[in-house]
Amino acid sequence: MSTPGGKTVTMVAAVAENGVIGLGGNIPWHLPEDFAHFKATTVGTVLVLGRTTHEGIGRPLPDRTTIVLTRDPAWSADGVHVCASVPEALALADTLEGDVSIGGGAVVYDAALPYADVQVISEVHASPEGDTHYPQFSRSKWREVAREPREGFDIVRWERVFACG
Repeated sequence: MSTPGGKTVTMVAAVAENGVIGLGGNIPWHLPEDFAHFKATTVGTVLVLGRTTHEGIGRPLPDRTTIVLTRDPAWSADGVHVCASVPEALALADTLEGDVSIGGGAVVYDAALPYADVQVISEVHASPEGDTHYPQFSRSKWREVAREPREGFDIVRWERVFACG
């Protein structure tokens, strides 16, 4: 797991009880404390986002180096690096300062899961309607190492379980 150069790869997401992470390109809940948690978790990292997620934010987030994934070779935006795949983004991240945070969307989370060392998931105490879901992952390959209850959600840290020899 990790990047080719050994940097930690952390997936950061807010996920409803039914696995929903989005509806029509938006987040189907409003939890300002979770936005603050996302910021605190990703500041100082190389943040990897899909093009749609980046465009939804509308700008590179401050105090992070942003890599946007897109299959469109003509796409560009000020203040971000552009890559076509997760492996390409992780190789680029090795040349930049900071560990790696994966910030979505669903296609990026799914593609990044095999490389992730850590998942920091805000488990939202709701089951809203949605059209975008966080990828399923085998709980037997991950270990819950921390849980912080908050108003409306819990912040849960999962670490990959590595089998010995």
